[in-house]
Amino acid sequence: MPELTLLRADHAQVVLAFEVANRAYFAASVPDRGDAFFARYAERHRALLAEQEAGDCAFHLLLAEDGSVLGRFNLVDIGDGGAVLGYRVAQHVGGRGVATAAVREVCRLAAVRYGLGHLRAAAADRNAASRRVLLKTGFVPVGPAGPDELSGEPGTWYRCELGAVAERGRH
Repeated sequence: MPELTLLRADHAQVVLAFEVANRAYFAASVPDRGDAFFARYAERHRALLAEQEAGDCAFHLLLAEDGSVLGRFNLVDIGDGGAVLGYRVAQHVGGRGVATAAVREVCRLAAVRYGLGHLRAAAADRNAASRRVLLKTGFVPVGPAGPDELSGEPGTWYRCELGAVAERGRH
């Protein structure tokens, strides 16, 4: 059974392996992270952990039973009762409901563990799978996301009010 867990220092190698293995797949629907991301990933991983420790972000991994990464589900810019959700799943689990289930769980955690009232997420117009996941998990479109917000891509911002999610989490 896959497990959603917070990012830790010992996850650096499995996250990098996930990103490398899925680079071309991700680049088909979102802008590529560029060679520097991969070449300097250890430094990036340490920076992510520092942001998480400061409470600015919460980085979650969906891990398979063998410890490999199936997906990344991140809450960034935590503040003012909300955060921005970002996520990606491995190609071999795409289209199987893995992202939908994990986004639902991250929404529950956002409400119950982190005390957030809402989440926002942006999806590129060419990323139909991500848009479907957001709609299935209670996000509604709230306006355009400009190319400056999506690494040069046009898209849409979505928002999810977490009140009902928090209520379900208490029962």
